[in-house]
Amino acid sequence: EQGKSWPTNGKFTLSNKAQKELMKIFLADTDSLQDKRIDEVFSSEFFSSNFWMYWRTMFAFETWHSALEMKLYLHRFIHHIDGLPDFSALKFTKYNQYESLTLPLVKWLSEQGVQFSYDSEVTDVDFANDPHKGTKRAVSFNLLDHQQKRVINLSDDDLLFLTIGSLVDNSDEGDHHTPAQLNKGPAPAWDLWKKIALKDSSFGRPEVFCSNIDQTKWESATITTLDERIPRYIEKISHRNPYSGRVVTGGIVTATDSSWLLSWTVNRQPHFKNQPKDQIVVWFYGLYNDVPGDYVGKTLQESTGEEIVQEWLYHMGVPEDEIAELAATGAQCVPVMMPYVTSFFMPRKHTDRPAVVPDGSKNFAFIGQFAQSATRDCIFTTEYSVRTAMESVYSLLGIERGVPEVYNSTFDVRVLLGAAHSLADGQKAKLPGGHFSKGWLDRKFKHTEIVRLLKESELL
Repeated sequence: EQGKSWPTNGKFTLSNKAQKELMKIFLADTDSLQDKRIDEVFSSEFFSSNFWMYWRTMFAFETWHSALEMKLYLHRFIHHIDGLPDFSALKFTKYNQYESLTLPLVKWLSEQGVQFSYDSEVTDVDFANDPHKGTKRAVSFNLLDHQQKRVINLSDDDLLFLTIGSLVDNSDEGDHHTPAQLNKGPAPAWDLWKKIALKDSSFGRPEVFCSNIDQTKWESATITTLDERIPRYIEKISHRNPYSGRVVTGGIVTATDSSWLLSWTVNRQPHFKNQPKDQIVVWFYGLYNDVPGDYVGKTLQESTGEEIVQEWLYHMGVPEDEIAELAATGAQCVPVMMPYVTSFFMPRKHTDRPAVVPDGSKNFAFIGQFAQSATRDCIFTTEYSVRTAMESVYSLLGIERGVPEVYNSTFDVRVLLGAAHSLADGQKAKLPGGHFSKGWLDRKFKHTEIVRLLKESELL
């Protein structure tokens, strides 16, 4: 409440019922969770736990999102469960991801002769099927290049890799005095996938992901501090000097009593290479975009950058008589509304996303978050997109090389027992029969690995 910390003490506060629900979804097969929402497999006891607060603010899951995807996340990051309360498992690049990852990659690819075409839009792709051979081939695609229409024909030696769907399609930036706008109009990336999907039932169902903007949108913002008084409040909450050159918050700070359920994070500064040394760049977002704020009285979606800063400062504990002045002159805020940013979390079937290389494909593949990879990775990771690219290249070119698997923690009984210990907030396993059954267990399994593992994980 207004800059005061909520002492979670690293606890998950999962009731026995909630722990059983979590275990049930972990053990369920993925087929049984197709098209199911998270709130269809968990009760109110689960949603009132600290675990859900950590989870939703870390990954931006909502109750109406996919139970199947939540299961995949549990398996993927089970070895990091004990680090969820303080986000100690997070790793950060030195600078922002664009300067740290994207620019070096673009530079290297350009040096290898790769040509990038900007201000261009692919509007359609044509395919040809051979029913006798059971093969499919991409034969051409339509391109809007600097507003000029072109058709690019593909030869037998060409390969076409399609990134379908987009998390940032139709995103809109506001500024310190202008709210970001929600653009529900034509969306080029989604419109392309819709055209492609009509041509073959194996090319997925984009409407599953993009047809409910109210459930896939949320707004984020960057706040750049210009007044040295604001970083003092950041330091008060993070207990770290924002100017030290080290990671500041270590993860996401959430105002749990915020009507917007606002969160913010500060990575190591400077966040941009050319950033002035006396400025701090903050990333901010809210999961509830359509609820009036506690200070500004407007929804996040309606708010200007200045009003977003006001709401943030209020929940940071800044005295109310200083908020208006600090928000007006002490920071600059750029809000961004993203209509489809959680679209990949929508409840789905396996077949709603096309296979990376559809059956019979000779020269085309689907890559990115909306392609169904054969690996066990979850979406919204850089690795998922990289693996779909590897899978597509190795398959189409017949390269005998396996796509690297994700970390196999979900098959390590030591990790699973450790996670069970953490999720139970360190409580010992309660055996039916109390001391009698514990004595029987000790005698029966005293010299086995079972008891040793249970005791190492502090479950016994």
